[in-house]
Parts: sequence; C-alpha cells; structure tokens
Amino acid sequence: MPEVSAMYAPPGAESPRVPDYWLYRCLRRFSGFVAHVLALGFTIFLVILARPGTSLFSWHPVFMAIAYCLCMTEAVLLLSPETSPFCPLSRKSKTRLHWLIQLCVPVFAGVGIAFIICSKNRIEQSHLTTWHSMLGVLTLITTFCQAICGLALLFPRLARITAVSRLKLYHATCGLLVYLLSTSSVLLGMCSHWFQAQIKGPLWYICIALPLYPALVIMNQVLDIYLPKKKGQI
Repeated sequence: MPEVSAMYAPPGAESPRVPDYWLYRCLRRFSGFVAHVLALGFTIFLVILARPGTSLFSWHPVFMAIAYCLCMTEAVLLLSPETSPFCPLSRKSKTRLHWLIQLCVPVFAGVGIAFIICSKNRIEQSHLTTWHSMLGVLTLITTFCQAICGLALLFPRLARITAVSRLKLYHATCGLLVYLLSTSSVLLGMCSHWFQAQIKGPLWYICIALPLYPALVIMNQVLDIYLPKKKGQI
C-alpha cells in the first residue's frame, strides 16, 4: 500500500526518501574513534620524544601533553552521545567524570609550568619571551577559570545559580575557546627549536596536522550540541 504522503504528492513528483542516518552515525562514531586514537598516540609520541628524566625541561612537554592533548581531549569527547567510550553512563555520571578528568588538566599543566620555570632559572634564561610561552600562560589561566565555572555548574545550588542552561552554554563556548588556545599553544611548541631539532621534513608537517583533527571533532561536537537550531531557542 503506498504511503499517505506519496498518495497526495503532485503528479511527476518523486516520493520522499528517508535520509541515511545510519551512515551519518557511523561516520561520526568513526571520526570520534580516530580522535581518541590520535589523542592517545600523539601524547605517547611527545612523551617518547621528550625522554623524561634526561633534564628538567624534558618533563615540561610530558606534563603539558598529558594535560591538554590527552586529558582535556578525552574529557570533552566524554560528553559526546556518539563518540564517548562511556555511552551507557547517565548524563550526570558523565558530567562528574568529565569534571574529574578536567581537574587533572590544571594540575598537570601547573606541574609542567613549574618544570619549565625551574629549567629556565637554572640556565638563567628569560621567561615569557616567545609566543608559545605567553599563549601557554594565557591557556593555563583560562583553564583555571573554566574549572571554577565547571565546579559552579556541578553544584548550582551552592553557587546560587538559577540560569543553569544559559551558564552551560557559556561554559561550553568558553571551553571550546580554551581548547583552541591549548591546540594553538601545542602547535607553537612544535615550532620551537627543541621540536624542530628532532622532527624535520615531511614528518614535521604530519605532526602539525595531528592535533588539528581532534580539535575539529570537538568543535563540531560542541556546535552540534549547543548551537541553537532555531532563532530564539535559547
């Protein structure tokens, strides 16, 4: 029996087709899986490249990579309904786990900053002389602000917050900016003499592209979840 919509369709018109949502979901899940693999693989690559323990400086890229390339990426991807490895968990459980992982970001980043300060003090070098260092400090400050905002969203009654949904939107938007700042800081770090002395040629361009893919996946995730579909939806 023909569908109702097809019965009332004008002559010569094609019957409406159901979009291939299953293909769309598979592509999104695959892209999220690739983002997880790149986040973990790139972090391991930086840790091996830094050779931790050979110097005070060697610990700086290790802790910064764990903080931003791994923890922050996984904490944001955790909230995705499609790419999260913890899909069966409730939204509340995911939110708490997200905050716990994000709490590790300023801790590891603070330790990484402490190592680079001690390293430069030992060899008597000036601080904040490169774009990488200045953007890194800005990223760390905004990371602490985001952690405080996330704590307020975790306990809205204690913080006396009424417009929780609007604050969630602001938190997600600012969180995306913080992630883009951290990605930019990582890219500037790969332009440093330390990184370019070890990675040269075509491999350097491949390394530059690696942190960009998770950033694109996360940007699409945040916009897809929080971008209003209609005007005045918020």
